Amino acid sequence: MKKTLTHKILENHLISGNLVKGEEITIKIDQTLTQDSTGTMVYLQLEAMDVDSIKTELSVAYIDHNTLQTGFENADDHEFIKSVAKRHGIIFSKPGNGICHQLHLENYGMPGKTLLGSDSHTPTCGGLGMIAIGAGGLDVAVAMAQGTYSLTVPEVIGIELKGELRPWVSAKDVILHILKKLTVKGGVGKIVEYFGQGVSNLSVTDRATITNMGAELGATTSIFPSDENTRAYLASQGREGDYVSLSADPNAEYDQVYEIDLSSLEPLAAMPHSPDNVASVPEIGEIKIDQVAIGSCTNSSYSDLMKVANILKGKKVHDNVSLVISPGSSKILSKLAENGALAHMINAGARIIECACGPCIGMGQSPKSGGISLRTFNRNFKGRSGTMDADVYLVSPETAAVSAIYGVLTDGISKGLKLDPIKEEVFDKNDNFIVYPRGFNKSNTPVVMGPNIKPFPLNKALEDQVKGSVVLVGGDNITTDDIMPSDARLLPYRSNIPYLSNYSFATIDPAFPSRCKEAKEGIIIGGVNYGQGSSREHAALVPLYLGIRFVIAKSFARIHRSNLINSGIIPLVFENPDDYDELKLGQKLVIENAKEQIDSAVIIVKNIDTGKEIKTVGNFTQLEISMLKAGGKINMIKGQEK
Repeated sequence: MKKTLTHKILENHLISGNLVKGEEITIKIDQTLTQDSTGTMVYLQLEAMDVDSIKTELSVAYIDHNTLQTGFENADDHEFIKSVAKRHGIIFSKPGNGICHQLHLENYGMPGKTLLGSDSHTPTCGGLGMIAIGAGGLDVAVAMAQGTYSLTVPEVIGIELKGELRPWVSAKDVILHILKKLTVKGGVGKIVEYFGQGVSNLSVTDRATITNMGAELGATTSIFPSDENTRAYLASQGREGDYVSLSADPNAEYDQVYEIDLSSLEPLAAMPHSPDNVASVPEIGEIKIDQVAIGSCTNSSYSDLMKVANILKGKKVHDNVSLVISPGSSKILSKLAENGALAHMINAGARIIECACGPCIGMGQSPKSGGISLRTFNRNFKGRSGTMDADVYLVSPETAAVSAIYGVLTDGISKGLKLDPIKEEVFDKNDNFIVYPRGFNKSNTPVVMGPNIKPFPLNKALEDQVKGSVVLVGGDNITTDDIMPSDARLLPYRSNIPYLSNYSFATIDPAFPSRCKEAKEGIIIGGVNYGQGSSREHAALVPLYLGIRFVIAKSFARIHRSNLINSGIIPLVFENPDDYDELKLGQKLVIENAKEQIDSAVIIVKNIDTGKEIKTVGNFTQLEISMLKAGGKINMIKGQEK
């Protein structure tokens, strides 16, 4: 059988199991990354496992999310993460250094390696030819402690790229085109692998934009081959020695194959309020805009921002538009300052903010009431910007910059503008934002914990009867932003689950927390693709704290399903989706003989109020069954150590 690149790397890292679609395998993890929004929980969990040393080749703790320090909370979290990083030999990236995915691409990503990160956009490094997977924080803590990760072997979708992008059409338009075709649930249970002649016409940062937003497809990860463009990028970062040539076999066998002619694409935009709600910019029309935000882990690379600077040079941002730009790394910001590009941006009227996630996660720069914001980010879920009635459109940096000048959504092709290609630069090594853990260990480095850091909740072992009241009936595509909102007001409390629990589902049903407290044991009913979006395990830990015992949905997003199991909350899928329509708030449901049923493919849930028996599908692996029986992954690990 002709092998895909995906199968080659997985085979090279296989520890146990058979590399057969649908079977569970365990692979060696070479690298991990965390960011501070999820990192505090990761390191609380790592400390709870009481390991002597981490087992990865390299692990990095980045501070890039909660960088607004309006109180002590964020600074305390940073100090806690730094202290644990020192104890365990983990590299610490200080606030201001940049966004974790851009930084890892620049400094640590290596073709052929495996990377597990506590952020859903970890697949960004697939642009370098890595198997880079976003996961829940506990999975990352275990990967550091044991050097392994278990997953079900996904399908591999092959996307053959042909041709070359026209000026004013970019990698962002490629992934928006794919999202329009496959939708936000089209990649669930799949890895997306790119191949074909058109790949050679995309730079590594182009590829990283595409693999980054593979997360919006729901894909396990996305990957490009490692070729001469990869060598050139690594050389530009002073890391040519990390280059390895990697590709799929000729005529490799994929589960599905799609073909894209890059030369046929046009400037696109994802309209409110989903990344797959895509249309061409001319189709949408020249709608008036209020804000433009350029940056995020998707589009804050040097080449992206140089295009923006060239478009803005000698121009003026429209009077009615606020333009904000956040570079992806300190290295990029420094280069923009050296070559004068930063001056072009500022002179045009752009606001330059810290090298961090910033507005992408609702950390500042919320649009005005009812405002229209163009963003080069990866998600435009309702309310994610911090303004509930704002309309957010996702676009390329080129489209964002030219629209900021004209004050309406438009593109350079429509305006007949010229766009010069960007010359690649060589970057100087700068470790001044990095703290290397030299000479530190567990015995000589105490953990520093501020008063806002609270213990994470632990479940109890599975009982023979699992019951509760229906406390929420949600629709399709419920996001982790819905389950646990994330904005500048709440982000400082990411290490305080009791406080956060008061805001769970606040954008959908503000009465949810009080209903849970009254019920004491609760059940959530969801539609299709429940838990899509961010990897934040807070969307499982907060429901656990509120007493949620199980969730029944029409389907689950991959990472959230794993996070529920890690927390000991049972995720079940309706065998007959029509049963969803019969479930109402307040009804009492029970799983009888749960310890026995959990081993079965079909699990019966009884509606005590109506007497109806609902067939649900678990299809849990043996590892997942062990976790659910123990009441979560931490309990299972502790039980194994006795």
